[in-house]
Amino acid sequence: MELRAIRTDEDLDWALAEIEQYFDAPPAPGTEEADRFDILTDLIEAYENREYPIEALDPIETLKVFMDIKKKKQSDLAELVGGKPRASEIMNRKRPLTLRMIQKINTSWKIPAASLIAPYHLEANGEGA
Repeated sequence: MELRAIRTDEDLDWALAEIEQYFDAPPAPGTEEADRFDILTDLIEAYENREYPIEALDPIETLKVFMDIKKKKQSDLAELVGGKPRASEIMNRKRPLTLRMIQKINTSWKIPAASLIAPYHLEANGEGA
C-alpha cells in the first residue's frame, strides 16, 4: 500500500490520480484498498483545507446562493418570512432572520439551520441605528 504525505500541489495531483481509480471500481469495505482510499481522501481533505481554506458563507449569502441554484425568487422567500417587504429587508441586511423564519426556511427549502443561525452584519437603517 503506497502512501505518502501531501505537502505540495504535485503531491495532491498524485493523490487525486490514485483515488480516481476507485471511482469506477470502489474497494470492498474492510479491505486494504478501502483503507488506502480512506487514508488518501483524509490526506487530500487535510491538505486542501490547509492550503485552500473556504470561508463559510454568512446566512444571507447562503440564502442568495441557494436561491440562485434552485431558481427561487425573493417572492418565494416572502412566503416564508411574512411578506415581500420583510423579505427585502432580510436580503438587504436591514432585518435579521428570526428563529421562526429559520425554522420555516429549513423545513421548506431544506437549508441546514446551522447555515442560517450564524451572526451576520446588518446595515444601518438610516434611523440612527
